[in-house]
Amino acid sequence: MKKKIIGIIVVGTSLLLASCGSKGEVKRSADGKQVLSGYITLSGAFALYPLAIQWADEFHRLHPDVDIDISAGGAGKGITDVLADQVDIAMVSRELKPQEKEQGALAYAVAKDAVVATINVNNPAYKELLKTGLSQKQATAIWEGKTKMNVYTRSDACGAAETWAAFLGKKQEDLKGTGVFGDPGVAETLQKDVNGIGFNNIGYAYNDKTHKPTKGIAIVPIDVNGNGKLDAEEKFYDNLDELMDAIAKGKYPAPPARNLYLVTAGKPKNPVVVEFLKYVRTKGQRLNGPAGFVHI
Repeated sequence: MKKKIIGIIVVGTSLLLASCGSKGEVKRSADGKQVLSGYITLSGAFALYPLAIQWADEFHRLHPDVDIDISAGGAGKGITDVLADQVDIAMVSRELKPQEKEQGALAYAVAKDAVVATINVNNPAYKELLKTGLSQKQATAIWEGKTKMNVYTRSDACGAAETWAAFLGKKQEDLKGTGVFGDPGVAETLQKDVNGIGFNNIGYAYNDKTHKPTKGIAIVPIDVNGNGKLDAEEKFYDNLDELMDAIAKGKYPAPPARNLYLVTAGKPKNPVVVEFLKYVRTKGQRLNGPAGFVHI
């Protein structure tokens, strides 16, 4: 998934070409103001993609001579790309692994969201889950294949699957189910399968305009205290704003609540990358809430 940012012409090889010659510089205008120019590239998590697009659009408006190319393909791809010097910044929706840190990966927390269990709204099991909630034990059984429902996981190396697996005390490769590529793919698959259950980043589980669950999909509530019923204080899934508030207050467990990161390979030297990271962690934070993310 790629996005055209003003000033960038996206073609089949644009990401590769841009990364090979990625550069930036800082000059001073006649009145002494800082002027940035150049271009940078980002790759990675579907979770951060919608918010990164908004950051990039505003940063370009603030600095018209800066172009930003963004590609979504999963957190694993982002990490691979940035460590191979194919992009300037990786979008990552999980904690860095020790071997990634050893290779020089540096993570900057930029937002917080969560992964939620999602289900076809007409799935026969959904009404019962609304009463009992989904316990960690039940979720583990489902993603171990011990259910009659059609279970879906992610086929791509991604933060969503790693985070959901961590909630179950597992790793992504331990999750059973039909592998589907990308967050949009899982959502679309669940919309078509009345017996389907899976998981999504909240940005794809809810409609970004109405903040209601995506059409055809319902959010499976978690039985946080494990008492076998969904208590009043565990009911915060009707809309994205309620869930975001629950995440911010720590009512939704972590994992599957998690931090989202922008990652560089070592300390960035490109001045445009440096200024973009500063912008995201300061002024850009005001875009988090409206986009469905908790600010850092």
